[in-house]
Amino acid sequence: MSYLVLARKWRPQTFSDLTGQEHVSRTLQNAIDSGRIAHAFLFTGARGVGKTSSARILAKALNCEQGMSPEPCNVCPACTEITAGTSVDVLEIDGASNTGVDDIRELRENVKYLPSRLRYKIFIIDEVHMLSTNAFNALLKTLEEPPPHVKFIFATTEPHKLPITILSRCQRFDFRRIPLAKVVARLRYIVDREGISISDESLSVVARKGDGSMRDSLSVLDQVLAFCGEMVNDDDVVSLLGVVDRRLLLEASAAVLGRDTRSALGVVARVDEFGYNMRQFCGELIDHFRNLTILRAVGDAGDLLDLSEAELQSVREQASSALLEDLQRHLTILLRADGEMAHSGYPRLVLEMALVRMATLAPLVPVGELLDRLGRIEVRGSGVAADARATWRPSPAPEASPPPVPVHPPGRPRPALSPPVEQPEAVPVGAEAKPSPSRSDSPAQEPRRTGDDWADFVAFVKGAKPRIGTSLEYGSPLHIAADRLEIGFPENSFALSSLRDGDAQASLKALAERFFSAPMVVALKVLTGEGHAPPNLLEKKRAEDEQRRTGLKRSAESHPAVSSALEVFDGTLSEVTPLGMRGKL
Repeated sequence: MSYLVLARKWRPQTFSDLTGQEHVSRTLQNAIDSGRIAHAFLFTGARGVGKTSSARILAKALNCEQGMSPEPCNVCPACTEITAGTSVDVLEIDGASNTGVDDIRELRENVKYLPSRLRYKIFIIDEVHMLSTNAFNALLKTLEEPPPHVKFIFATTEPHKLPITILSRCQRFDFRRIPLAKVVARLRYIVDREGISISDESLSVVARKGDGSMRDSLSVLDQVLAFCGEMVNDDDVVSLLGVVDRRLLLEASAAVLGRDTRSALGVVARVDEFGYNMRQFCGELIDHFRNLTILRAVGDAGDLLDLSEAELQSVREQASSALLEDLQRHLTILLRADGEMAHSGYPRLVLEMALVRMATLAPLVPVGELLDRLGRIEVRGSGVAADARATWRPSPAPEASPPPVPVHPPGRPRPALSPPVEQPEAVPVGAEAKPSPSRSDSPAQEPRRTGDDWADFVAFVKGAKPRIGTSLEYGSPLHIAADRLEIGFPENSFALSSLRDGDAQASLKALAERFFSAPMVVALKVLTGEGHAPPNLLEKKRAEDEQRRTGLKRSAESHPAVSSALEVFDGTLSEVTPLGMRGKL
């Protein structure tokens, strides 16, 4: 005798056998009890949820030789023939194979004849949405006013493809996806009668693979039994079906909530070792953190989660030790990682970095607690926290080292400071500009003396030739004498290469002679690392800025309001910027 698959062997034969469709069973039973039986029914829903089985049960209940009753007897010839699919009065038609208008014309001809043996002639059309538009139009009149001995039962997974004229002539029943717990209970009922040893955890894996379809779940169970026999091992089920082991999800969430980065990365390594798809694991992890979030937000939310009782208990234990805000932030990171993995060539890296971020996520501090801490700061400072911005002034920075004594040619008096160069008055458009009497005849500005010959010289050059002056800021003054100026630059410096240009050297020599009021030899040298070269202007400026920041930080740390805030919030001072000085230091 050939093997009969479990989906056919355990097909529901009565309304009470239907799993997860109690709303449909009760309505049809009440209709039979009260005699309010429609002439056309439309059963819609996902695959494998009991649409065709319900159509057969309804056909048996209407034609049972024991009389119409809410439950067929399943022993009379009428019930057995309908169950076997051999009844001449109950016709099951495949909508995908009979799509044309000619098929519907033939059906209309058969409708006229009375049933051969049974009480009603019943037409069950599966996948009715596959009929053509002309076929639907040909069926309209018969469907609206069929003979009293005819009943129509349509089944479809895509009701939106049916014309509204067909929908309006049928009594519609929407079949739901079967909850996981009910699928597991039905599978347990079947395996116990089949004499199969299998755990509830494995049945949960099988049911989850079925995705709310009882037929798919039974098909998966058949595959498991073909591999394992009558003694089913949990590890064999996981490896055969290629699904993510729930234990890995629990370990990953425990590592994240326990802030254990090493364990979190170890879970990813095991996922890769087992050969699981990284994005599939990420999707399972998103679903797992969703369950944790719902349990934490609602409490007893078993009816909202697609989990078995054993799984629900383990998830509930983890959710009890987590904060709702942290779980929501973890979900946000996982959702972003899932989107990145869809376009990344390194899915493992994306998942690892997401788990690292989750495990090292700084904990949130409730707003109420922050307000309490601020209140304590104000009390400790006797109100100084409120006035800190208005009263605080930075203490002076530590004194900088004295500037180097400028080298000046001996035996020559230092040139007197030139008066400030007056700017010319604005000249209206079209008017003729008149030279200012106080302006020098030279196109270059007069040198300004501050006591640092090198800095003054670079500022003078930058005013006359900005490009050359900018290059000089990268150089170090090696020697300044009465007739010679030596400037050192790092090897392969761009500033050195730009100054070695013929025009630039000529301009630099002319500006040096003007600044020092004497013939000058300007030598550009490469710093070899031997000896000690004075710092260039950019290095001196960075050192001064760092010294100023250090002074500001010390001054701020000594302020009572700041020190109280650091103590209460257990923080550190990283940067201080005076008001109005952001971006200037």
